[in-house]
Amino acid sequence: MAFADPGVNRLIINAGVGPAAPTVVLAEACRRGDHLGYSSGWKRGLATVGTAIQARLIALADGKIGDSVPVSSRPVIGGFTGATPGGYVYAAEGTDNGMFTQTAPATTGDCNTILGLALSDTEVMFFLNSRPDSLSS
Repeated sequence: MAFADPGVNRLIINAGVGPAAPTVVLAEACRRGDHLGYSSGWKRGLATVGTAIQARLIALADGKIGDSVPVSSRPVIGGFTGATPGGYVYAAEGTDNGMFTQTAPATTGDCNTILGLALSDTEVMFFLNSRPDSLSS
């Protein structure tokens, strides 16, 4: 089975933060578990060249424009299917803002920064900001 990100009903297994998670104010709606980057405000990230927004944080709750949502750069999230344990996770390409893939983006100029590591076929440990931003060439 290929890796699939449901985009909804992701499970925050460990927020990776202390008793009170930091918050950001959204410039675009998001779902719990979406990755966020900053581009004229906090928005869902995307790997696609031309509209790329590098992932910086993971939303720990759903939110709409103007909402303040808790975030983390190192949560463990469940609810995925078909992940290859030990395999890397990247930001998705195309129009899947905030979603993840285990296929490294390969189009020249796409963001291909490693965002996390699959712990099992359903859980991913994220470590955003631990690696320099990278682009496909």
